Amino acid sequence: MVLLPTDNTLKLMKNFLDDDFLLSTKTAQKLYHEYAADKPIIDYHCHLPPDEIAVDKQFANLTQIWLKGDHYKWRAMRANGVNEAYITGNKSDREKFEAWAATVPYALRNPLYHWTHLELQRYFGIKDILSPATAGRIYDECTEKLQSPEYSVRSLLKKCKVEVVGTTDDPLDNLADHIKIKQDGFDVKVLPSFRPDKAMNADNVAVLNEYIDKLEQVANVTITNLDEYLSALKGRHDYFAANGGKLSDHGLDYVYAADYTEAEITNIFKKIRNRSEITAEENLKFKSALLYEFALWDHEKNWVQQYHVGALRNNNTRALATLGPDTGWDSIGDFTHGKSLSRFLDKLDTDNRLAKTILYNNNPVNNDVFASMAGNFNDGSVAGKVQFGSAWWFMDQKEGMINQLNSLSNIGLLSRLVGMLTDSRSFMSFPRHEYFRRILCNLLGNDIENGELPNDIAWTGKIVEDICYNNAREYFGFYE
Repeated sequence: MVLLPTDNTLKLMKNFLDDDFLLSTKTAQKLYHEYAADKPIIDYHCHLPPDEIAVDKQFANLTQIWLKGDHYKWRAMRANGVNEAYITGNKSDREKFEAWAATVPYALRNPLYHWTHLELQRYFGIKDILSPATAGRIYDECTEKLQSPEYSVRSLLKKCKVEVVGTTDDPLDNLADHIKIKQDGFDVKVLPSFRPDKAMNADNVAVLNEYIDKLEQVANVTITNLDEYLSALKGRHDYFAANGGKLSDHGLDYVYAADYTEAEITNIFKKIRNRSEITAEENLKFKSALLYEFALWDHEKNWVQQYHVGALRNNNTRALATLGPDTGWDSIGDFTHGKSLSRFLDKLDTDNRLAKTILYNNNPVNNDVFASMAGNFNDGSVAGKVQFGSAWWFMDQKEGMINQLNSLSNIGLLSRLVGMLTDSRSFMSFPRHEYFRRILCNLLGNDIENGELPNDIAWTGKIVEDICYNNAREYFGFYE
């Protein structure tokens, strides 16, 4: 079945999401279409499930690929008064999609409105506006297409010209899915990233001990003291490297940088392993010590370390108890970052053990802090060694991207940015790279037409290509 646009749809779509979407000048259009549009995608940080790539999953319907696990959409539906039964509850997939379709018309100016229609166009060729009136036809056409081989997970990655996928993985992961993907000869690199947040989180001593017990099993060791714990974790870091890992990632309130002694951390770990409660100060010292150790391992292997900081997570206690984390109850945090971030990076840099580093900010008031902090530790050894990374999470929208690009331009070198990433759990999120590229080209195109940059399309086009693709290819070493 092919869904043909109605006359009314054609009127609604006029100028909306046309070829020059978000490109307000002729120069911006030229930069995008000639230098950005066709570049491959290096999605160096996301939360795609590697098991679904390993089995080349075929999704049963549009809800399964588009709504399941997408807490961006869930938050919008809740704000629109949709009952949880139609979001994470027991309603049918078709009913859940219809609830989303009824929400979309009320999402004007939310980035979800753009992303929804971009994804319908890019993946399914559907140019209709999603609404209750079109929901049934869109659901049926997309679900039908999803049954064909060209809509399997691996086919979708190739359809979007994805060259690299960087997943986010716990140290305990056996990486069996990554190993299978490589053994299959799949021509998209799917590489693990070391995310040890649970290994350093002593907020709940009982939960941390459960984690350590699991590490004992995975590493086939006994862990009774700090040295044994660090040795086991280092073994997992080595294992990730042996299986293609080149990045670490950390999701933190803020970067932990308290002063501590080795004797203090040894004693704190002993208390943890004895199931004794520790103080808030001891907790911070423990997190600071482990975060530093992880950074040393990254430097040894010439990895890139990423720090996603500033989210205030799990705000709704009742919802967290019912649905668990990562279900849409997080927000922007108002943490103070400058001093601790400086102390952490400086401690590593003092001993010349600071790895390539990307800093991601989740609060717009801190953009200039992060952009200026990155500049403190660039030593000329690598272009863009310490980076203010792309707009993240709540900043991952038009204005947020513009603000991040402007802060980086004003304080650092935009030309050395390693580009966009999806940070997504959905195989339908890759048009976010297109969204970013259009916004980037529009900024540069407007500056040229305003006389703020020279009308050197060839050079500016090269910078666009670098930001969209070449910088990431060089920086991460995925092709070595």
